[in-house]
Amino acid sequence: MSYIRNRKHLSARPSLAPSSLAYSFIALAALGAPLLAQAQVHAQSAGAETRMPETTVTATADVPYKANKVSSPKLTQPLLDTTQTISVIKKELIAEQGASSIVDALRNTPGITLQMGENGNTSAGDTFQMRGFATQSSIFVDGVRDLGAVTRDAFNIEQIEVSKGPAGADIGRGAASGYINLASKNAQTDDFNTGTASINSASNKRITADVNRPLGATSALRLNVMAQDGGVTGRKHVKNSALGIAPSLALGLGTPTRVSLQSQHIRQDKLPDGGIPSIGLKGFYNGDAAVRAGARVDSHNFYGIDSDFEKVHADMLTVKVEHDLAGGSKLSNVSRYGKSNIDRILTGMNAITATAGSAPSTWTIARTRQSVLQDNEILANQTNLVTEFTLGGVAHTVSSGLEFMSEKQNAFGRSGLGIVNGNNTANLYKPGVNDAVTALAPVLNGVYTRGATTTAAAYAFDTVKLSEKFHLNGGLRVEHYNTEANSASLSTATSHPSLPVGTVVAAPYLKDSGKLVSWKAGALYKPVPEGSIYAAFATSKTPPGSSNFALSASAGNVNAPNMVPQTTRNVEIGTKWDVLGKTLAKTLALTAAVYRTENLNEISLLDAPTNTYSQLGKRRVQGLELGMVGQFTRNWQVTAGVATMKNKIVEGTTGANAAGAQVRWSPDVTATVWSSYKVNDKLTVGGGARYVSEQKRLIDPTLNAATQNVPQVDGYAVADAVLSYKVSKHVSLQLNVYNLFDKFYVNSLNNGGSRFTLGPKRFSQLSASIAF
Repeated sequence: MSYIRNRKHLSARPSLAPSSLAYSFIALAALGAPLLAQAQVHAQSAGAETRMPETTVTATADVPYKANKVSSPKLTQPLLDTTQTISVIKKELIAEQGASSIVDALRNTPGITLQMGENGNTSAGDTFQMRGFATQSSIFVDGVRDLGAVTRDAFNIEQIEVSKGPAGADIGRGAASGYINLASKNAQTDDFNTGTASINSASNKRITADVNRPLGATSALRLNVMAQDGGVTGRKHVKNSALGIAPSLALGLGTPTRVSLQSQHIRQDKLPDGGIPSIGLKGFYNGDAAVRAGARVDSHNFYGIDSDFEKVHADMLTVKVEHDLAGGSKLSNVSRYGKSNIDRILTGMNAITATAGSAPSTWTIARTRQSVLQDNEILANQTNLVTEFTLGGVAHTVSSGLEFMSEKQNAFGRSGLGIVNGNNTANLYKPGVNDAVTALAPVLNGVYTRGATTTAAAYAFDTVKLSEKFHLNGGLRVEHYNTEANSASLSTATSHPSLPVGTVVAAPYLKDSGKLVSWKAGALYKPVPEGSIYAAFATSKTPPGSSNFALSASAGNVNAPNMVPQTTRNVEIGTKWDVLGKTLAKTLALTAAVYRTENLNEISLLDAPTNTYSQLGKRRVQGLELGMVGQFTRNWQVTAGVATMKNKIVEGTTGANAAGAQVRWSPDVTATVWSSYKVNDKLTVGGGARYVSEQKRLIDPTLNAATQNVPQVDGYAVADAVLSYKVSKHVSLQLNVYNLFDKFYVNSLNNGGSRFTLGPKRFSQLSASIAF
């Protein structure tokens, strides 16, 4: 018997409750109809003099890297006066670096590290940590949560907004270390055509196009497309192809009432890659002394099978309505439907086998056939009102709203994945990509995991300007969530001795619901208009099943419904300065902040004999972050950042949860810098570097690192460079060289230490761009 010290209880029902989509459709109807009606009334009464700008993403004129604001209506103040660390990565920087994915682009902000997956399993999609916490479930597109195991492409991104620190008041559940918002490209009144074509050292070919057409004085159509196909740098056999299309229609531009219709459709087809064995790496350990002394494998080795595949479909449709009310207020409503699916069969690898006294050329490695068949669905509606008023001689800017959301995730198991080489092995040093696969007949086997969460939330933010020098701000979000999950597994002789092996056994229906209250507050002092000094406090809540909609009946599992939500709180003290340039158009932003984040209610095992757990665990992450973005002169652009991070378990019990244990994959120091200089009207040169210090895999202080496999990943520094030349008014050429000094480094290591992905060796990419 197991014991959990809190009062919540499991519930059991045979299946999920009726579809929660109806819940959100009701929300859409209830909020959307009054909004449109009210918009029509105010459009007739307000007149043109109450119009507000329709552009939500703004940038300092002629400063390609620097943004003044983020796109969210919840954050009403300029970045200079926002009491939080926020990094903005604009499309100009993404293009200059030749980045094609958000993971590539996120290397421009410190404090983010990549992850690979558990032991023999390989993660799918964008998987990373920020300030010591997993962040892949806190990715948003235009303010709406984005689901699915998708490698997100940059072709339709205007800018990437990275908000650091607990952000429960901004986005709701699970925002322990912050969130990433992808601001999409929108139709506008300009008439332009741009396109790029590129090829890299792996013969990966990519084309993009961005076409915008005004359809009249107040409407426009924009179309972004992308196609990519070819290999992956430094890897033999691995392939990667993708198609993307993102149309956007805007109506009412420059008028009090504006309507935007956007959709995005992604298709990805890959030969997935599980990495290479860690034999020969510094710190590699194996019980066999001969294997322990073994050489590294060829970095090009591929341990999968040519018939492996990964196919991703991701679609979303968004409707946004904005209306300018009398007095300068702005009302907006966003409705989103999104669906994604991943279908993957991958051959992974793990343990090495060597017969005593045998030659290394005969050593083998175990292969595992893995299946992922998962779909995600989201339906969301958000209504927001931004208004400004003066009360008692004090100026207020208030942003308030309602959010309704339905999210679903379904995953299905398959049998008949086949056997490779008759025994699921490969030669360690010469694996065969065309090794025979027998008994290959994939079929659904009845195993499944189904989860759904519905959310209803209300929020309000207020910025109070006591004077030109003193500002106060605060925000509160109250949300009700309801998570339901059920699953089925195949019986074994141990789990169900009375049943035939392989019988489908349904698990109890599980449910968790509750109310979450998150808040933030800040105080800001402006000694001069171009500078600010601030202190801020923020919280967030992470209930069971928050990240994957999967609840568990196992004692001591963080996703058990009888667990209380984990609580994250953050204190940040910082300063921001806009310097250089004219008084009203400063061109260089400097930021500095110290922070301390604590995560409470983590699970710890109190007593192993009685299997008693308690949520007494506390984790602490603290550090310093410095940033710089903008330009020194009109021709010299720069962006740079450095972050320190100290982390440990403050309260815990034993092992990896013991007091003093560290947090896995959390380097003490990360840094990044990129700069470019326009030599003349035709030639631009640039480059940069990024640094990641040592990352620990082994975090249990009681274990001997000498007998653990790859207990840590060494730190590394990598440099890149760019050279671009404007051939004519409409055509430019660009050469990017990556890993300029051909540095050997580990990009990511799996949690078991048995396999890793290697950072690509030096390679180049040649691009041609057109604009007219």
